[in-house]
Amino acid sequence: MLDRLRAFAVHFSLSLLVALASLFLVFRIWYPSPLSVAMGVTHVFLVMLLVDVTLGPVLTFCVFKQGKKTLKFDLAVIAVLQVGALVYGLHTVAEGRPAWLVFTTDRFDAVRPIDLDSRFSENVAPEYASAPVLGPRWVAAVRPDDVKADSDIVFESVFGGADLQHRPYLYHPIKSVAKDIGSRAQPLERLKEFNSESQVVEVLKQWPEADAWLPLMATVKPMVVLVKKQSLEVVAIVDLSPWT
Repeated sequence: MLDRLRAFAVHFSLSLLVALASLFLVFRIWYPSPLSVAMGVTHVFLVMLLVDVTLGPVLTFCVFKQGKKTLKFDLAVIAVLQVGALVYGLHTVAEGRPAWLVFTTDRFDAVRPIDLDSRFSENVAPEYASAPVLGPRWVAAVRPDDVKADSDIVFESVFGGADLQHRPYLYHPIKSVAKDIGSRAQPLERLKEFNSESQVVEVLKQWPEADAWLPLMATVKPMVVLVKKQSLEVVAIVDLSPWT
């Protein structure tokens, strides 16, 4: 029994280290707060990680027996299963991460890699050819000048196809639409129409440089992007509702 407990403790310690590294990757790099809430990844990933961290050590405890002929094979199978489950989970989470925060017309959209339109890849600028892996990037999707191309996008999006924000070949630096952001940004006072006054005051205390805002559409919970109209800069994403 003592050997089993030691094996369990070693396996659990290693699993815990890997879990902590995974938590850092997911919640500090891929889904920086509050985007984890906006994208709805928190509960799903934590449950998956909890199962992965506990199941491997428990299986090790069950099969471990000093001198057992198949012990190495059994432990190898457990390790492969555990690593495979973790890799699958991380891959799924990576595909659903908010890779691009895209400004379109009057709002921002959190766009996942799985949402991107892979067509017209030859027209995509090199800096937008692949989804960033070190955290979300701010960009703007600018409508094409060609009337037919623009109407085709509208038509496709109406029937569930790729919309403007899902097309990397239309991406431009966020600074290129700074004036549009400034003209579309709404006064901070309007946030009190959709949130309690105390909540708005508490959040804005953390970002005193912000003087306007725009909505952020996400998969689970829409939020608010605070901006600074004077310098036309994005300040932060905050967990406030942009509408009722």
